[in-house]
Amino acid sequence: MFFQKNKMFIIPAVDIKDGKCVQLVQGRPGTEMVKIDNPEKIAKNWEEYGAKTLHLVDLDGAINNKPNLIAIKKVLDEVSIPIQLGGGIRDIDYAKNLLDLGVERIILGTMGIKHPETIGILSKEYGNERIMISLDSKDDKVLIKGWSENINRTSYGIAKEFEGLGSGSILFTNVDVEGLLSGVSLEPLIKLKKSVDIPIVYSGGVTSIDDLKKLKETKVEGVVIGSALYKNKIDFKEALKIQ
Repeated sequence: MFFQKNKMFIIPAVDIKDGKCVQLVQGRPGTEMVKIDNPEKIAKNWEEYGAKTLHLVDLDGAINNKPNLIAIKKVLDEVSIPIQLGGGIRDIDYAKNLLDLGVERIILGTMGIKHPETIGILSKEYGNERIMISLDSKDDKVLIKGWSENINRTSYGIAKEFEGLGSGSILFTNVDVEGLLSGVSLEPLIKLKKSVDIPIVYSGGVTSIDDLKKLKETKVEGVVIGSALYKNKIDFKEALKIQ
């Protein structure tokens, strides 16, 4: 799936940890509010419900530096819709391996920010549509290393650089509201949207259909929804009507 003008894709999140589909509160281990067996079956369910793409997060790779390639391959084998994948991508060889396996878009976080030359290398070989940079923002500053390090720059201040380096899209996560089911905060997203021309996918705090309507007004190209779907705060079929 490549982004389409005037369309906001609703993208279900499938976060994998210890072989299960989980949802954490603000990414903290031990805060699982959802824990379901067989992530590949969950992924297939979202496809059958009408999802056009999936947001897959390898928390084993992100938190424990032990990428769960087995679980990733199971999801890839189970579904036919495109997958964007983040978590544990710490070197260029592993990034290439994921792209060669059939991951549609890889999401580069710390590696992309600390080693921006990798963005250009990967986008040149695979196309910039398949390379997404992750900008996670808390208190208006970008975080890296699993949200543990503040680089003292804003997402909208740094985003243009990554667009120039070859990133084809941005995943913007508002850490201030991520996983809290408290609603969205639009100001940082609006500033980011004005700073770049490439597509942006938003994540963080999406709790209601009204949140989706507000996000639609920003002309953001995609929205990742996790906890609100698994906790039945949002009906997925109703959400699809907002696209």
